[in-house]
Amino acid sequence: MKTITSAENPRFRALLKLAQSARERRTSGLSLLDGVHLVAAYRDHIGKPAEMVLSQDGLENPEVAALLSGMPDVDAVLFTDALFRQLSSVATPTGIIGVVPTPRLEQPVKLSGASVWLEDIQDPGNVGSILRSAAAAGVATVCLSRHSVHAWSPRVLRAGMGAHFALRIIEGADLLQLAEGYSGRIYATSVSGGTPVFEADLKGDVALLFGNEGGGLTTALAGCANQTVHIPMPGKTESLNVGAAAAICLFERVRQQRQ
Repeated sequence: MKTITSAENPRFRALLKLAQSARERRTSGLSLLDGVHLVAAYRDHIGKPAEMVLSQDGLENPEVAALLSGMPDVDAVLFTDALFRQLSSVATPTGIIGVVPTPRLEQPVKLSGASVWLEDIQDPGNVGSILRSAAAAGVATVCLSRHSVHAWSPRVLRAGMGAHFALRIIEGADLLQLAEGYSGRIYATSVSGGTPVFEADLKGDVALLFGNEGGGLTTALAGCANQTVHIPMPGKTESLNVGAAAAICLFERVRQQRQ
């Protein structure tokens, strides 16, 4: 395994660009999986990463060692702990980062099955939380509009906790176009308007639409819905975090499917 000790090393500088620049990640088509959990999830669902980046401390981590032993032929490079910390996006690195090709799924002409559509959601934690809830609720497709945060950014990946690898994630989606050809029922979520979500029929093929943290859904997309739903809030608060709202709607669907 090659050991790199200089910040001027071309491989280190290329990885640093990936770690720091969303544009670089989009251009290169590569994503970084920081930590044992994400690398293990990728291995279990997809296969070995294209490359493994390790720290000297990481080599002494039993979890890292166990992960590496299951992928003996993976390409790996070793960095000093100081260099690795510059690459890592977490406060306490576990000492392993996987470099993987970013899945790029084309928008289908017609979308079928249950799905979640995210319009212009900006917060990485919200998107990661929604991806995690969708995977847990058995909704396998998530579509993100062009102005939503990049689903494969380090912060979204951390918040998703491996959910990415159990989902079909379509980025840069034209949600209005999807709505035109969608064969199921479309539900627009609202802060207060429409039907309480617990009274809506969420079984079967449904698309659940969630909008921007500040502005909600655009009028155009909301107008494509078969029904508008809201979450009743008897307490004295104006709204829920969109990640929490999505979880409630998704698991109301789970409850209804089990009946």
